[in-house]
Amino acid sequence: MHVRFWEHEELVVRQGSRSGIALVVAVHSRVLGPATGGCRLRRYPDWHAAADDALRLSQAMTYKCAAAGLPYGGAKSVIALPERTPLTDELREAILEDLGDLIDSFDGAYLAGPDVGTGPLDMVVIRRRTPHVYCLPESEGGTGSSSGPTAIGVLAALRAGAAAVLGSAEVAGRRIVVSGLGSVGGILARTLAGSGAEVIVSDVDTRKRQMAAELNLSWVEPEKALSTPADIVVPAAVGGVLSPDTVARLDCALVVGPANNQLTDDAVADLLADRGIVWLPDFVVSAGGVIYTLSCEMDGLDHAGAVTRVEGIGETVARLLASSHVNRTTPLREAVALAERRLG
Repeated sequence: MHVRFWEHEELVVRQGSRSGIALVVAVHSRVLGPATGGCRLRRYPDWHAAADDALRLSQAMTYKCAAAGLPYGGAKSVIALPERTPLTDELREAILEDLGDLIDSFDGAYLAGPDVGTGPLDMVVIRRRTPHVYCLPESEGGTGSSSGPTAIGVLAALRAGAAAVLGSAEVAGRRIVVSGLGSVGGILARTLAGSGAEVIVSDVDTRKRQMAAELNLSWVEPEKALSTPADIVVPAAVGGVLSPDTVARLDCALVVGPANNQLTDDAVADLLADRGIVWLPDFVVSAGGVIYTLSCEMDGLDHAGAVTRVEGIGETVARLLASSHVNRTTPLREAVALAERRLG
């Protein structure tokens, strides 16, 4: 979605007192409740680029929570690791404690969890400085990694999309490209292959070819992943992969995946529709992790109850596709309209 910067409630940039590293927290909205969003650790050319990322990601979290019917707003933490700075264990610990102090300064108005570059063990370090963190390891009383629940939500969305676009929710016999074999993409590839789909995978990390070989999956080079003929394409790596150029090369009927901010611009959703390709909005598809975690850690649901909520993503997708058909709009417009109705 296009970011309108003046909509954000807060943007805080701080240099860590222990690490000297720039830390960014962007709070987009707390209209529905405390803001929530993960802690991203990536290399950036400068803190300005990190702030841009935080602004985009926090807005997506607001819409993710609103579309999912969660009583939370959207935020995001970004650790702006300089491109040439070695990330030693000591520096990582210092950065995380600095971030914990920053998160704590929001006094519970921002609840943080893992994101790209961080995981449950990192949340243990952050918790030394603040209680306002979730997704700790199960041994520490948390729900652990959100990758599994995120994948459950993606699969529910994929099946609902396949039912509407391809005539059946079954994936057996479908040709599916999974671009990105990270924690969520790897689960998706395994599950889809186990359900009888012909799965083709790709990743910029060539070491993942071994994983593909062990699972007997076909491999395609990253630059060819989005143009590989398939029934369904699953973007499961970084955002910004769907541009006018890549859309022109797509050869599929359905695009559905967990990568955040997949479109380079909202207008790309119209280009996809013009080509007869259905794109399911990423902020709807990828909500499984936050739904599951908050359902367990904040609402006290057990595993089965939280999974049931996550699988409700499929029903949301079915409604969005039905309304986009009736209203002759894109699923993106319908999803944004749903979120904005809930935001009031």
